[in-house]
Amino acid sequence: MTSTQSLPAAAAGRFTFPGTALSVNRMGYGAMQLAGQHVFGPPKDVDEALAVLREAVALGVDHIDTSDFYGPHVTNRLIREALHPYPQELVIVTKIGAWRDDKGDWILERSEDFLRQSVEDNLKRLGLQQMQIVNLRMGGREDDIATPMRVMRALQEEGLIAHIGISTVTMNQLAIARDIAPIVCVQNHYNLVQRNDDALIDALAADGIGYAAYFPLGGFNPLQSSGLSAIAAEMGFTPQQVALAWLLARAPNILLIPGTSSRGHLRENIAAAGIRFTADQRARLDALVSAA
Repeated sequence: MTSTQSLPAAAAGRFTFPGTALSVNRMGYGAMQLAGQHVFGPPKDVDEALAVLREAVALGVDHIDTSDFYGPHVTNRLIREALHPYPQELVIVTKIGAWRDDKGDWILERSEDFLRQSVEDNLKRLGLQQMQIVNLRMGGREDDIATPMRVMRALQEEGLIAHIGISTVTMNQLAIARDIAPIVCVQNHYNLVQRNDDALIDALAADGIGYAAYFPLGGFNPLQSSGLSAIAAEMGFTPQQVALAWLLARAPNILLIPGTSSRGHLRENIAAAGIRFTADQRARLDALVSAA
């Protein structure tokens, strides 16, 4: 493994959300892991969590993904403590459509009152007057998206939301959502070996819509993991760095929001923005999806 000396997040290039003046470095940061174990409760080390957020911004990250149900309420409070008043260029994206019970379970809910309260709670805890982007979380089910999308549009018209995204959705739900209001980004599970959204990513890219990929190393089988590790070792990077770099190379509309609770790991993630592949390396990585 090579040195983890960081590279600017800007090395990954920039993305402008469609129909907006919002432009971000494609290497962002996901705040989920700043909460306690299983994304529940406070972090073990509050000072380190605050330091991670500050260093992320110092290293060029200008896109932070969060939610009031991380903790719950933990990550938004940390973001405000670490970064408020926020840099003018910082884009904070939150998601709504779920809550946590006292056992830490994730409960989907998309009633009008709940969605409205969720936006207001995010604004209050983050110290904002308007959320720049809010993702409506559907949970990977073919549930009705039209009804909650009409609520999202109303919140946008009232000025509480500037722009709307959707999360854990299907192609059909995306089409329905776009008939109701402009969609600037989609946030789904996608990585080097979990590629069910290939067609969706290409369709979004054609329309200039962002795609935020989460779980960059989730769902690898042993053979896929060993193949990735072998290529990473040859290149002198960690497997996670190579997997992140592959996502950046996959399509120009892919945005990364890797999360971590340590500054060392943060620097490794951001350094991945500077990785470039030879044609052979890219072909071998592309082939990992079919590894048994």
